[in-house]
Amino acid sequence: MTLTPIHTGNFKLDGGAMFGVVPKTLWQKTYPADENNLCNWAMRCLLVEFEDRKILIDTGIGEKQDAKFLSHFHLNGPNSLEKSLAEAGVSPNQITDVLHTHLHFDHCGGSIRWNNDKSGFALSFPNATYWAGRQHWEWALNTNLRERPSFLKENLYPMQESGRLRLIENEGFLYPNIELRIMNGHTRGQIIPLIRLAGKTLVFMADFLPSVAHVPLPYIMSYDIDPLQTLREKQDFYKEAIENNYVLFLEHDINHECCTIRESTKGYEVLNTFHLNEFSGNH
Repeated sequence: MTLTPIHTGNFKLDGGAMFGVVPKTLWQKTYPADENNLCNWAMRCLLVEFEDRKILIDTGIGEKQDAKFLSHFHLNGPNSLEKSLAEAGVSPNQITDVLHTHLHFDHCGGSIRWNNDKSGFALSFPNATYWAGRQHWEWALNTNLRERPSFLKENLYPMQESGRLRLIENEGFLYPNIELRIMNGHTRGQIIPLIRLAGKTLVFMADFLPSVAHVPLPYIMSYDIDPLQTLREKQDFYKEAIENNYVLFLEHDINHECCTIRESTKGYEVLNTFHLNEFSGNH
């Protein structure tokens, strides 16, 4: 098995929104904001290759949104989904599976592209099976006013109309070495993949843990629909992660790809940070 980070570019979000009730005087020590209170975030996806499978976990924001939409998020950086896949030696036609942790635009926008004459939309990965959790899919199609701006119809309906969408019913294994957990604090039915290889476990944290700055338990995004549920989920997961020495892969941390955590007298904190290529389970 080979694991490759796929960098799809960076975007900016309000620091207060990203850290919820935590005062700026605290969170800016670990994740500083600019003069407009914006923090720069990665959109880091993951390519998992084994046997005949090439699985892409999340796809970033994509390139089909108009300039007005993108202007709100200040896209920056040299990377794109297509460029990073090419650097990994993989073409879009070779992707066998696209696994969406959830369907907010910055996690699934790259799954759908304009067709050749921009008269409609097409799958970015035409030979892939597109996976999403059933609970989350139904939530996205029938969502609340608060979350509605994150679910874009141009991302969702082309998946459905393609005939290549498959819905995941419950927690369990997508493939023998890829276990899927479901978390409900950030959004209903967010899928968190646990990738097991060579006796180690890498966890794709998605928006369950956006960055190392979010490791302390109260550091929860204002975007989360149920912050108390997120708090419970973090407490339960952290115990498991520490006991089993899980490596946490961070989708949004612009400075750190991976981390491990520990419990101290001050609570939970980062133990180590490192790049994915230092993860010795890569085989």
